Amino acid sequence: MKFIGIDLGWSSGASGLCCLNWENDRLQLIECDRQQSLNDILTWIDTQVSPTESAIVAVDAPTIIANPTGMRAADKLTHKHFGRYHAGCYPANLSRPFAQKTIEFGLSLEARGFVHAPIIESQKLGRYQIEVYPHPATINLFKLDKIIKYKKGKLAERQLELMKLCQYILDILPSLEPSLNLSCGTGILPVSCGTGILPASCGTGILPASGSNLPEMPTSTATLKALEDKLDALLCAYIGAHWWYWGIERNLVLGDRTTGYIVIPQAR
Repeated sequence: MKFIGIDLGWSSGASGLCCLNWENDRLQLIECDRQQSLNDILTWIDTQVSPTESAIVAVDAPTIIANPTGMRAADKLTHKHFGRYHAGCYPANLSRPFAQKTIEFGLSLEARGFVHAPIIESQKLGRYQIEVYPHPATINLFKLDKIIKYKKGKLAERQLELMKLCQYILDILPSLEPSLNLSCGTGILPVSCGTGILPASCGTGILPASGSNLPEMPTSTATLKALEDKLDALLCAYIGAHWWYWGIERNLVLGDRTTGYIVIPQAR
């Protein structure tokens, strides 16, 4: 079973992509990447997941939008449950400039056999897609009092906040169930990744091996954004795995298949 995380660029800009694989009762980090166009994103997914292979594609974008104006019920519910953590989501409706793109992406996944799964039987193999939202997920998974604000602000402030997110991922996701293996046991020493941001581990070019000291963060807005996209995609993929592994037992579903829904891991 594979878990694909997509931090979709809603209007313009690159999208972060991540692939995790379930093997030996753990999640293995296979690859993280960035792509620009929907066609390139779909081609990347096709490369990671064969037409007959089971997988969940977890997308940080509103792939179901039925309301002409205003907010979806799912969007409102994020503000109700997570507004006090500053984790309410951006409103989606059919008049937004991004709507056609995000809906089209969901339909393209359906054409590949990835059915929407606001309800799922835990650990049942299949081809699914879900909408996810990393900010409230980090509140619950990392037991935070407020979101890690790595998306806005001055470069130095964002560097510090993104470093916090890296550290939470390294420290906590390997300890959860399902566990994310970030060591890979290859014995390969961390090396500078292609973006010059973090050392590569197991060819992912995103995170260092477990136990490594985190290096300096990127020194430009562009390289910081590249890392942010990949880490968001990694979180999306993990949320997808958490949904598949536990189902409704340890996850919250805001909204429904008709009007749009968001899957969020429950607090441990």
